[in-house]
Amino acid sequence: MKIRKSWLDLLQDETQKEYFKNLQQFLKSERSKFDIYPEDDLVFNALNFVAYDKVKVVILGQDPYHEPHQAHGLSFSVLDPTPLPPSLVNIYQEIKDDLGIQPYQSGDLSRWAKQGVLLLNTTLTVRKHQAMSHKGKGWEQFTGKIISLLAERKQPMVFMLWGSHAQQFADQIPPWHLVLKAPHPSPLSAYRGFFGCKHFSKCNEFLERNGMQPIDWH
Repeated sequence: MKIRKSWLDLLQDETQKEYFKNLQQFLKSERSKFDIYPEDDLVFNALNFVAYDKVKVVILGQDPYHEPHQAHGLSFSVLDPTPLPPSLVNIYQEIKDDLGIQPYQSGDLSRWAKQGVLLLNTTLTVRKHQAMSHKGKGWEQFTGKIISLLAERKQPMVFMLWGSHAQQFADQIPPWHLVLKAPHPSPLSAYRGFFGCKHFSKCNEFLERNGMQPIDWH
């Protein structure tokens, strides 16, 4: 597994558990029969971009994009020149409404990851054309462990939990962190409260209040 050392040291025990071994067997079988996203070496991209002690913000999505040339291991992100998916269009719209800035029209969110934003999905793989096809196979236990490891940190951070899949982890997070909940930004649910949630300004206010650099959300 391609996971940076700061995370692998923390997750080593988790990767030895029965459920994780079963998950790896399941993925091996799936990849032999179907197109699975993202590519094998990009599955843990979110962890590889941000070291454990550098995380300032967690944006928790559902599962990776399930169409070709989209998923690359960072939630909501796509590499150029892939057109912006609808969820990301809505995220950019909320940033514009909230902060009065126009995000770059690139879908590559590694620019956020480099500032300490962990772009994590609750499920880290998906079958082509089949949303949520790897739900309930063990990923949620693994990403739950990542959330609990972050929640243990004394350094305050921001958790943006978008949609019910992400919000199931809210109870794990102690009160010194900021938990921001909203509906998922997909076109199916964004109008139920994602628009107008002002998560990006709330996040930056919290970071500054705790002596940290705010995120440049361009």
